Amino acid sequence: MQSQDVAPRPAPSSGPVVDVEQAEAALVEHYPRLVRLAYLVLPPGLGRGRRVMTAHALTQRALPRGRASGDASVIPAQQSGGGRDGDPGYAYVRLRVVRAALEAGLPLRLRARPRRAQLPPLLPHVWGLKLFPRSGGADELALDQRLSALSGPARAAYVLRGLEKLPDTHVRKVLAAAGVGDPDAALAEASGVEARDSLLDSPEFDPCSLHARPTDLMRRRQHVRAALAATAAVAVCGALLALPGDGWGPDGAAAPSYAQNPAAEAALDPGRLTKVAGTAWESSARTDFSVWPARGGLVDDSALLRRALAVWARPGESVRVSATPGTPSGAPPGPPQLLYAGEVDQARVVLLYDGLRIARYAEPKDGTSGAALDFARVDGANRAEANAVVVGRSDGNVRYLTAPWVTGAAERDLMKPSSGAMDLPISADGVTSPLAGPAQSGACTSWNVLQLKDGSGTRLMTDLGELTPAHLTAGKPSSPHEASGAEALRDWSPFACSLASARSQGVRSVNAWRFARQPLPDASGTAAWVCTRADTWRGGGTRVLAQFHTPGGVYGAVAAKAENSPACGSRDPHVLAGVLWKSGTGSWYLLAAGSRDTASVRATGGVEGSVRGSMLTVRARQGAQAQLKATLSDGRSISGLR
Repeated sequence: MQSQDVAPRPAPSSGPVVDVEQAEAALVEHYPRLVRLAYLVLPPGLGRGRRVMTAHALTQRALPRGRASGDASVIPAQQSGGGRDGDPGYAYVRLRVVRAALEAGLPLRLRARPRRAQLPPLLPHVWGLKLFPRSGGADELALDQRLSALSGPARAAYVLRGLEKLPDTHVRKVLAAAGVGDPDAALAEASGVEARDSLLDSPEFDPCSLHARPTDLMRRRQHVRAALAATAAVAVCGALLALPGDGWGPDGAAAPSYAQNPAAEAALDPGRLTKVAGTAWESSARTDFSVWPARGGLVDDSALLRRALAVWARPGESVRVSATPGTPSGAPPGPPQLLYAGEVDQARVVLLYDGLRIARYAEPKDGTSGAALDFARVDGANRAEANAVVVGRSDGNVRYLTAPWVTGAAERDLMKPSSGAMDLPISADGVTSPLAGPAQSGACTSWNVLQLKDGSGTRLMTDLGELTPAHLTAGKPSSPHEASGAEALRDWSPFACSLASARSQGVRSVNAWRFARQPLPDASGTAAWVCTRADTWRGGGTRVLAQFHTPGGVYGAVAAKAENSPACGSRDPHVLAGVLWKSGTGSWYLLAAGSRDTASVRATGGVEGSVRGSMLTVRARQGAQAQLKATLSDGRSISGLR
């Protein structure tokens, strides 16, 4: 521990007891949450892989050994609520998990018998694989770094406050029961970290949703003589790690290499990187990432470029690796193209492109510890989709590297279509000033997007938590247009917050199509039906939302949604959706609408009704359910989106 030791376990006291079956039921029901709790309390110095395995081991050993345990009497009951709240079985298991995680951080002493939690877990164990949680963004990384600076009891206090939502009085009791000598000091230390409770639920801290990477395959396949040589090489590298410098010498945070593959080595040679001339795009028939010039103040820093290439090929255990869905994260097939190398905020950043993917390598200015590697698929990008790449994130702000043909950038709030755009300066290297990203937690009161101008028009791009921003369009799927026009901005405004559902999905573009305007009963005005479709770089995984917006409302309501559906797309530009709606007079109605080429609509089930045309209004009861069918003008039948 950094500053506070864990006292000896308190003696069991009399009081209500917890049965084995009760504790086991709580452990099974809340296992993912308990493992997350253990992972967050464990000392970060263990490394992400060992923290994962240790968190699972400690949680699985949290069951009492006998039929009952007196520890329950010192466990504070949580505030009223359902589920785990007020469950003494869950509180008992949680206490044992917290206690074991704190003990795991105690230093081993020569003359003291080690506690079980201090030893590496024998089980669970996975041979030949490294397992680690999915990497988050800059906010998660910043929180992880702040938590690593806390003592074990302070980390436990922060997590019990933020993840378990316990008041401080209950946190003190849990810490005292877990053996913490000074719970008040732990709470005071935890209060020094900015409260970002929502981040504790991030996939960054989920040891049940894991990435898997092989350990050194070449080394495992060698015979005994080669294994001895490899062991000697590891010993030499271990000695190098003890020396001052940047870790693995010229390869930075990369894992050691034992392979001698000329083709692979050529791909890691910074001297063979493709560097496009600054004016190549002006005479090229292509307008994609292949004609981006190499920019940035560190394009000639061979040591930095070699580290970036080596980490791409062999990311070390400490490197945070992320990739958009459907994006391979393997080594480059040959020397890639350099897009950017320079300093962004407090990091050195390298952007590389291999024809299929963009890879972003980032390391702190003062070393290679905490390096990150991100991948995004960009094959087939057109001019609009190759307009910008995220080059840095810090404190909720985003900086973009813009395409060489971009002539201007601005920041716009998509929820305020009439507020205008605020100019965003672009440096000589093509990097924008910081742009406030869309809020990731709490109430959605704004949605900032990037507005870019070039010789062919004005486009809107939105950050969805990935390297490449998504291109926003509006209009009929067969002929969408840019979302930067006044009418398109008004159409997008009530539905901007629905973009949050497309985060981290590898989204290429999102189109908003107002497919119907429906008069409301009881003289309530006219409602708008809008279909938003998010298409991905990999083709599959599309997300379709049919949304309903009434007069005077700030937000649209999601009436129906579907995944991997052709609806609202260029191949099937049709949609049918319905919603139960309550008028100002208190009457309930089923409202349904289809696109313009809908000849008739019919509702069956809990609500019966039909109409010729594309819009149906039928009186209904609150909570009624109905099935929708429509016939198109060409005679084809479609079902309601669901």
